[in-house]
Amino acid sequence: MIFTTTLQSARGSLFGSLMSKVRPLTPNRPLAAAGISHSPAVQSKTLEEQVGLPPRPKKPLTPYFRFMREQRPKLVAANPKITTIEVVRQLSKSWSDADAKLKERLQAEYKKDQEVYVEQRTKYDATLTDDQRAEIKQLKQDLVDAKERRQLRKRVKELGRPKKPASAFLRFIASERTNSPQGPKQTYREWHQKTTAKWTRFTDSEKESYMQESRKELEIYRKAISVWEEKMIRLGHIDVVRHGNLIDPPEPKSRKSHVAKEK
Repeated sequence: MIFTTTLQSARGSLFGSLMSKVRPLTPNRPLAAAGISHSPAVQSKTLEEQVGLPPRPKKPLTPYFRFMREQRPKLVAANPKITTIEVVRQLSKSWSDADAKLKERLQAEYKKDQEVYVEQRTKYDATLTDDQRAEIKQLKQDLVDAKERRQLRKRVKELGRPKKPASAFLRFIASERTNSPQGPKQTYREWHQKTTAKWTRFTDSEKESYMQESRKELEIYRKAISVWEEKMIRLGHIDVVRHGNLIDPPEPKSRKSHVAKEK
């Protein structure tokens, strides 16, 4: 088990949030609707569609994203080689300096669409059963958990966690890639199945050289990971330390008991 914590920095600003949305987007994402994406949006099922329901009503674009949708084509036409990052940067500045009447118009359009959306969403939610709501809720949680795991893996890598050595079997597979490589008419799956079967037929003595090398590096790894985790605890990065290795610090001795011992 690994403890995870939510870490925020200055990069979690409005601009950072916008840039995180510039990745390949689904049609439901605001920037995709505003026309900002490196490539055509990848079609994917919504959570509702995954449980056999029609897609839920889409939220209307906020005034800011409506502004981006209107202004982006003009900006790109005038600067064909402009990057997505620069598009977001310039449109953000243009929005700050935009005419008040323009913002009022976009706000009025948003408010009107929002009223329609609320009505449609209310009717849509009324059609959901308790089981469907629970399934959608679980899918949302699965997405959150997967994101946290990705972030933790990235954080652990950045902090230089020692890599766990390969097992004896994986060492054998690696050696076979050189000794008995995949044939020209052989798929990787076929080669892997054949190599796995060969390992299964090995006697303990034939596996011993791989086992010894694996045990040797595993011992080095255990020492290295122990030193690394102690360092992480001292630096306050407890979220990357395995639960079993967290040791509560000793209770501080009271001044009275210390004085009593000296007497």
